[in-house]
This record gives sequence, structure tokens and C-alpha cells, in this order.
Amino acid sequence: MSAEFCEGRRNALLFTDPNIKHKKKSMISLIAAISNNSCIGKNGKIPWHIPADMKQMKELTIGKNVIMGRKTYESIPDKFRPLPNRTNIVITSNSSYDVPEGVEVYGSIAEAILEHEGEDIVGFGGQRIYEDMIKMADTLYITHVDEEVDGCDAFFPSIYPQDWEEIESEDHEEYVFVTYKRKASTQ
Repeated sequence: MSAEFCEGRRNALLFTDPNIKHKKKSMISLIAAISNNSCIGKNGKIPWHIPADMKQMKELTIGKNVIMGRKTYESIPDKFRPLPNRTNIVITSNSSYDVPEGVEVYGSIAEAILEHEGEDIVGFGGQRIYEDMIKMADTLYITHVDEEVDGCDAFFPSIYPQDWEEIESEDHEEYVFVTYKRKASTQ
């Protein structure tokens, strides 16, 4: 295990210690497109192609730290990887995972957030990243795709109305862009 990876694990433990004083809180959001049955992926791919969703994803993530799991990173076509004008952060347990210059690798979400404390952070997928980050997210940018996906193997966690308030919605024929903010009493 590399010294950097070990140092990162130590920092992840510090992140969870309530006695440690931190800088400004990071604004954490998640961005995803989900079907009516909460599907986000099938066989390592997004099961639809919505150019407007990709455009919105780009607009909402430019200049930000984008956290994704290894499988999500690898699912991005080579010509778009790493995502330009964003800090690409890959979470993996493989401490020697090989990435191009400009891509950061961490062993945990906590390590990455601690390293980028006070900066905007966007959870970008896959399922495990969303499951772990929804607990700390302030905002959700969700494209609700009006479709049921059979054979789905990756899902977005439930968006409970007691935790999230819909603050903006933009209807389209086959999908809806929705922005949710966490209700103050649930964080």
C-alpha cells in the first residue's frame, strides 16, 4: 500500500471525528438520470440517450469536483475521459489504480471530500457512490426519465419527500429535470 493511500485513509478517519475543526463546509450535490423504477444503469451503460440531459450535466459540473466510482469512470467513452474542465475523482479500493494525469484517486468518499474541503463536490455515480453520498448531499439534480427499464442492475436510492423538497422542475415530453434541496431538519 502506498504512503499516499495510507495517508488518505488516516485523513478519512479525521474527517469523521467531530472534534476536528474543518474549513468551510463543501456544498455537495448529486446528479443523475433515473427511470420510473429508479434505474441508473444496465450492463455498465446508461439505458437511454438524452442529449439535453448530457448538456445539463455538463453545465452543472463544469469547474467542480466530480466524484465517481471506478466502474462509472471506466464507462465514460475514452474520447470524453477524463471529463474536461472538472476535477475527476475516482473512488476505488485499488491503491495502484492507473489513471491519466489530472485524475485523482481516493480510497473513500470521505478522503476526497476532506481533500477538497470547502469546494463544490458533485456525486456522479454509480449506485454505491449515490447510496453513500445521498446522506451528506445538500442538492439533487435529477432527470426523471419516463421509462421502465427491464434488466436494470444499478439503481438510485429513494428520494424521500420528508428529506427533500422539490424547488425547481422543467417538464419535457419524455423526461423532467428536477432540483431537490435537503429540508433543513433532515441534515
